[in-house]
Amino acid sequence: MKFLAEPPRFLFFTGKGGVGKTSIACATAISLAESGRRVLLVSTDPASNVGQVFGMTIGNSITAVPAVPSLSALEIDPLDAAQKYRDRLVGPVRGLLPDAVVRSIEEQLSGACTTEIAAFDEFTSLLTDSKLTVDFDHIVFDTAPTGHTIRMLQLPGAWSGFLETGKGDSSCLGPLAGLQKQRDQYKAAVAALADPERTRLILVARAQQAALHEVARTSEELAAIGIARQYLVVNGVFPSAETDGDPLATALVVREQSALSALPLQLKRLPTDEIPLKPFNLVGLDALHQLFSAPMFSLGEETMGTVSCHAPALSSLVDALAAEGHGLVMFMGKGGVGKTTLAAAFAVELARRGLPVHLSTSDPAAHLAETLTEAVKHLTVSRIDPDAETERYRREVLESKGIALDAEGRALLEEDLRSPCTEEIAVFQAFSRIISEADQKFVVMDTAPTGHTLLLLDATGAYHREFARQTRSDGLTEVTPMMQMQNPALTRVLLVTLAETTPVLEAANLQQELRRAGIEPWAWIINNSVAAASTTSTLLRQRAKNELKEIDAVAHHHAKRYAVVPFLKHEPTGLELLAGLMA
Repeated sequence: MKFLAEPPRFLFFTGKGGVGKTSIACATAISLAESGRRVLLVSTDPASNVGQVFGMTIGNSITAVPAVPSLSALEIDPLDAAQKYRDRLVGPVRGLLPDAVVRSIEEQLSGACTTEIAAFDEFTSLLTDSKLTVDFDHIVFDTAPTGHTIRMLQLPGAWSGFLETGKGDSSCLGPLAGLQKQRDQYKAAVAALADPERTRLILVARAQQAALHEVARTSEELAAIGIARQYLVVNGVFPSAETDGDPLATALVVREQSALSALPLQLKRLPTDEIPLKPFNLVGLDALHQLFSAPMFSLGEETMGTVSCHAPALSSLVDALAAEGHGLVMFMGKGGVGKTTLAAAFAVELARRGLPVHLSTSDPAAHLAETLTEAVKHLTVSRIDPDAETERYRREVLESKGIALDAEGRALLEEDLRSPCTEEIAVFQAFSRIISEADQKFVVMDTAPTGHTLLLLDATGAYHREFARQTRSDGLTEVTPMMQMQNPALTRVLLVTLAETTPVLEAANLQQELRRAGIEPWAWIINNSVAAASTTSTLLRQRAKNELKEIDAVAHHHAKRYAVVPFLKHEPTGLELLAGLMA
């Protein structure tokens, strides 16, 4: 493995959920420890299962791993860190400020940026305080901070004063209000991250076009702030020798190799390793020892039979929706789970039944154009351009709030407006214009705003509060976008996931986020399920068996209703293949 050659003291693994960061980080830590190095494995992943991987309880203290001499582990719980961080910032103003203001501050501190900055706050000492890590030769981090977080921490200025005077919009600057005292320590930590002699950053992805383009954007963002010593690991590549002549497995190999041959230029420059897909769950030392180079487990006879998944088909959800005649249908979920394809399939099927449909997306990659290759009667397709909407929103804020700021204040505001939250708020404005049509037709939205964005807007009064306290001249209350989405008679939210541990956990967290915003998800869709497909490949049958546990968790613990979509031999583009998803 190239990324393991002459490793520096710090190794950071980063990538989207479900790509295998934790497994690779654990296997790396074991490999280094067994070569005679003293290693500390640190996880800052909200869905951390490092303890489960080693079959022990770890928690928020350095704990020796008995099965691996010279290896210790630490799990920083970012959600707990974020709560302590919020308490530290909000505690002093409770009882001094009105409850509504306190709630608004708490909501501004409830997003992903706060969680990430709080986690950074926790592990900064591991990068800068040699006394804490003097006993270790290497520190392996499962999950690294994003470029956006690091860039914010690099900026100078009096964050607290900037926020207290109300010059920053409700975005991602809020979490920084309590960081001034630690600024020197953060500066040293960022310097350690950017030093190639001390730090190596490993980008983890799957052999999928969307996943590789996403990790390419991450690579560029990190390189722009000085973290240029990067390696790429493509995890879970299907071994061409393991297809067993199965058409589904063969098609998967062709699809993955096509994605790898079209690797973005930014990634082609990086030292790259490929890790073959394994048929077993990566739990326990035996499994982790086989991750990098050892032969796979031999499959037992019990895995050779047919794996069947008897679950509702996608058509069952469409039948229930079509009976309503109109409404807002929002597809939500993490990147790479297939929201765009499923939204297109739903819209096409509703239109085929003679129902008027407006399908819209805020997907930056505009995958709808590739998915829908033909016109469909009764179907209108549009796209919200996130870049254009965000630029319009930035100009709006700079021309209003920024007009009276000095150079430092304007620089802080401009950084605030480069945050992920800004794009979500800007897109929400365009999204609000489209969903007003849902009273007359079906509006199907691919890539909907997250629960945090909705709550942030609600807390600041940008839409909901201001409209709710106004009445029209006829005495009726104005219906706001937030109220539309909270109305179960009008809105149906469908959560899309994969039958894998991390994507299911992330979807469950998103469901809780939506519930906080007063929005109850209507259904879950488990996409690209091997268990729901027909395969003779030994490797895929074992993968299918592993999926059954996650499908059961969705069916019995998370979803009120659900459907399972089988993995297909071909990417579902065009009307015929989209229709095939309904089978």
